[in-house]
Amino acid sequence: MKPNPKSPFILENTEEYVQWREIKLTKANTNKNKDVIKLKMTPPHFSGFFTENHQSDNTNTQQDIFRTDISQNHYYPINKIIEECSIDNYCLYSIDDYKNFNEIKTKQLIHALAKSCGLSKLDNNICADSDSLTSIHQTSRKGQHEYIPYTNKRLSWHTDGYYNLPENTINSMLLHCFHAADTGGESAFLDHEIVYILLRDSNPKWIEALSKEDVMTIPANILNGRTIRPEQTGPVFSLTDQGQLHMRYTARKRNIIWDNSNATTEALDYLHNLLNTSVSDKSERPPGSEFIVNRKLKAGEGIISRNILHCRSAYEDDSSTKTSTDQRLLFRGRFYDELPYR
Repeated sequence: MKPNPKSPFILENTEEYVQWREIKLTKANTNKNKDVIKLKMTPPHFSGFFTENHQSDNTNTQQDIFRTDISQNHYYPINKIIEECSIDNYCLYSIDDYKNFNEIKTKQLIHALAKSCGLSKLDNNICADSDSLTSIHQTSRKGQHEYIPYTNKRLSWHTDGYYNLPENTINSMLLHCFHAADTGGESAFLDHEIVYILLRDSNPKWIEALSKEDVMTIPANILNGRTIRPEQTGPVFSLTDQGQLHMRYTARKRNIIWDNSNATTEALDYLHNLLNTSVSDKSERPPGSEFIVNRKLKAGEGIISRNILHCRSAYEDDSSTKTSTDQRLLFRGRFYDELPYR
């Protein structure tokens, strides 16, 4: 699909960018006012919702194409999820009755929730479970323990699937917590459109550099002499089939090749400063860091997003009080589909 010639993400379109930027920053939520959508699950549907800052309403709309089995005395929750994602490119949710569901049933509900949001084309990566969702936990399983997500170490800032081929671009992501860690395991999230604004306002040449087709290369993944995944080169910023902004990024230092232009180096330095700002020292926070949302996902909580930037702190589980079946466990879904816009 050809990009919209009036897209605000084309550098020459200054007027369109200024208009889009004003609307974006006016609506964008900071870490102080990001709502959490609360769901009560009625398998396989969702019976309603309210948010931490808003009361339920008697809203009824015929435009809700994702209508499920919902009480007339509530908003339609899927519609609200799409609206939240249309503002911030992600939403946080909490399932009130999560204790009623075991691992198998929880994964079935995750599939149903994703499908109701228009997400069904899962990326069946090499570490995924048989249902194409991936269980994120500390493991010694061969083929997984080599990768940081399956340890208790800190997971640096990234978007999912940054090493995928273009035809397997991850446009959406769902992460659901089944068990939280005893200590640590806090996540942080940042809307990639906010990052785009900060970079473009600082120096448009940084956007130009990060949009080059050869700016970032992930070397091939070769295990025991067998190529698991070929080398992948591509841009950081690109446009989706819907004409929306997509970001492909990792803060990893090893096994990554960046082009050596000054603009690229400067942009990466800016990103490092923004993403690694101290949470405790407010005086040294760079502009834009107020949009970083830090949240330790509890059991029953999750995020649905347009594959925004995210990271995770290191964590520990007390092996003296927890068995392997109730240690930190999250389920992740990576989707080729794009969330619809409202």
